[in-house]
Amino acid sequence: MTDQAVSPLRRRMIEDMSIRKFAPKTQHDYVQRVKEFAAFLGRSPDAAKAEDVRGFRLHLAWCGAGTPKINAAVSALPFLFNVTLDRPDLAKQLAFMHEPRKVPVVLSPDEVARFLEAAPSLKYKAALSVAYGAGLRVSEVISLKVSDVDSQRMMLRVEQARAAKIAMRCFPRCCSIFCASGIASHGRRVGCFRARTRPTR
Repeated sequence: MTDQAVSPLRRRMIEDMSIRKFAPKTQHDYVQRVKEFAAFLGRSPDAAKAEDVRGFRLHLAWCGAGTPKINAAVSALPFLFNVTLDRPDLAKQLAFMHEPRKVPVVLSPDEVARFLEAAPSLKYKAALSVAYGAGLRVSEVISLKVSDVDSQRMMLRVEQARAAKIAMRCFPRCCSIFCASGIASHGRRVGCFRARTRPTR
């Protein structure tokens, strides 16, 4: 995207997000949600009124938008209204939707063992064991380093993708066997379970 293609309002919003150190993905998502709002309006969001915001909520509901999409808009638009436009009156029209949590599928110990046995290599067994045993996101697993493993206390130092926070997680004892048997010896000090960089089809 060239500078000429970026409107002054969008540029200011991006600057406001950069000042607050929003992650690049968050910035991209917020801009996309505001673009959808602008497309619905047919004009710049800085000319929006309270009825426009209400109409956009109705539009999302009538289009069958799911709770995640609606909540994504409810996250992005208040930032635009409160911070970039200094129009807190418009943000009052927005509220998050709560969706009942579904009961997760819990695998039995035998099912977990069979699942791990199906992994193609020791590296994948270790990654899957850590992800399942410590409850990590994929982005957190691929960022792990050997130095993040505290085998004395059986803890993991996790740099969380969200909000750039540091967390300590219990490290399943079975995972230490995988991680101690070859991952470190391969010299993967930067990231134990780095994602592939080769494009896939």
